[in-house]
Amino acid sequence: MTSYPEVVLVINPGSTSTKYALFSRGGCIAERVVRHTTDKLAPRALDQFDYRRALIDADLVQLLSEVKIVGVVGRGGLLKPIEGGVYRVNKVMLDELRSPTISNHASNLGAALADYYARRFDVEAFIVDPVTVDEFDELARLSGVKWCQRKSRSHALNIKTVARKAAAAVGKAVADTRFVTAHLGGGTSIAAVVGGRIVDVNDALHGMGPYSPERAGAMPIGPLIEHCFSGEVTQKDLLDELARKSGLMAYCGTSDVKEIIARAHAGDEQSDLALRGMLYQDAKEIGAIAAALKGRFDAIVITGGLAHSEEIIEMLKEYIQFLGRILVFPGEGELEALAEGAFRVIDKVEEAKEYR
Repeated sequence: MTSYPEVVLVINPGSTSTKYALFSRGGCIAERVVRHTTDKLAPRALDQFDYRRALIDADLVQLLSEVKIVGVVGRGGLLKPIEGGVYRVNKVMLDELRSPTISNHASNLGAALADYYARRFDVEAFIVDPVTVDEFDELARLSGVKWCQRKSRSHALNIKTVARKAAAAVGKAVADTRFVTAHLGGGTSIAAVVGGRIVDVNDALHGMGPYSPERAGAMPIGPLIEHCFSGEVTQKDLLDELARKSGLMAYCGTSDVKEIIARAHAGDEQSDLALRGMLYQDAKEIGAIAAALKGRFDAIVITGGLAHSEEIIEMLKEYIQFLGRILVFPGEGELEALAEGAFRVIDKVEEAKEYR
């Protein structure tokens, strides 16, 4: 009898594409990106389910002839705050993601697509470390205003994955580590990670931390309030601007950091200033998290898409190298991180949690 390799199907919906892959325990077997034209995507992510599923189905069939699907895992959506870990997709989760009150985001489709394919292949469906992972210390929740708490919304999937890699690099069990972790990508998450738990981090979506290639980060409160009440902008448009059209995009007209670096080298003063300003703010936030950990940490861990740039890393090191050891793990590795989480449960290394 032919023995086919055991694989998990990994699904990561994005705003204009759906990435999916087959992973064995040894790594990626196949990876695909299905592109979607925006004019065919319904405004609400959950209403895009049938369209995206049909495109994946048409592309997936050729990959399934010589593998055995043992699990399906999808990117977690904007669920309520939960502890980090691997969660089984269940009715409570799916009902919440389908609610009209939930924030609209492509990642909300991850659990629904995972559930569909898990039923098709008669296996379990999972999500791993969604952006709403909340493991804050109580001190980290205080904002200075009683009616407003600081939120934990971060690149939790990658932060927790690199915590495991960094622990191996420093020769410690994850439970015994303390890291300052900087995820630098389209958005920025700079976190205090203690024993693998994200005990403090800036809100990577709205209103905290450094500006990034696309996001505004922390802003002076007075001018922001004045703009809100000026009558010149709607709430929806302002939230969209702060999340997708700010940072380097606002200053340079593009969020492509390679292009901005090239412009800076060619003498474009605006590009040079905006890039240096972003890294200046990144460094300040890293310093703040280092202080929150009372200076006791094993390393500063830099990750995310921007960590591929040696120039970015060197510019950042000029500010932070005095703080101690620096480890760099470029990229986001989301598909790999999702697959690893699913296999940890399938192989009984970790117990899946129930979403309630």
